[in-house]
Amino acid sequence: MKRYVPVLTIAGSDCSGGAGIQADIKTMSALGCYAMSVITALTAQNTTGVTAIEGVSPYMVGTQIDAVFADILPFAVKTGMLYDCDTVVTVSDKMRQYGVKELIVDPVMMSTSGSKLIADKAIEAMRELLFPQALMITPNKEEAKFLSGSDDVNCQIDRLSSIGVRYLLLKGGDDNRTDKKVDCLVDYTSGSVMPIEGEAIATRNTHGTGCTLSSAIASFIAMGVGVVQAVYEAKSYIIQALKAGAVVEVGAGHGPVNHFFDPKSLIVK
Repeated sequence: MKRYVPVLTIAGSDCSGGAGIQADIKTMSALGCYAMSVITALTAQNTTGVTAIEGVSPYMVGTQIDAVFADILPFAVKTGMLYDCDTVVTVSDKMRQYGVKELIVDPVMMSTSGSKLIADKAIEAMRELLFPQALMITPNKEEAKFLSGSDDVNCQIDRLSSIGVRYLLLKGGDDNRTDKKVDCLVDYTSGSVMPIEGEAIATRNTHGTGCTLSSAIASFIAMGVGVVQAVYEAKSYIIQALKAGAVVEVGAGHGPVNHFFDPKSLIVK
């Protein structure tokens, strides 16, 4: 029998559809993967901000993961908003239980509008428990600064080397450059540091870009693309999604990207 390419996202829900689980599912589907989801929290939010957050019980988070792995084995997993410490512990335990190797961790701490999305203790739990299991973590500028205690990229690379992750993608999309955006991909297994440049898109529609990028990376890895090439492919996808969404008005604040600018049919292997 043939199979689709299943990818699992473990993250919070965005009722307005631009970020979180909804952005992850759109991205995976647009790239031709079979998207599955474990919801860790509910948020009341839209393009202008977050007004309320309510966590899903760690028991229910774990049970959702069990249900997925008991029936449809994902080729890759990504995590987004994990809400609290107990949820991080549960997700970490389940990833270890099921021997997940292709794990992309997006250490979501703040929304695009600046709302805090995770408890302080959960951040430490991620650092100690989940990061060492990850193939890659994808912090943005502020997340990298918080995790490393420095706003210097070289210092961030050095300090984050101790967490045990194999690849670090320092996202540069939230800097102030208008000519280009530069991410930095660090391969701790070889010691190489690769700048990844991309066109800077003039748009306010940037809601969910971090979720979209990490989901795209997980999707390409699930398809069998190598890690470095998966990052390049995902970077290309997000740039095109930003371009396609720049001319569309959705909401009064930071609108979403256009995930379906060139949707692919479900991949069958």
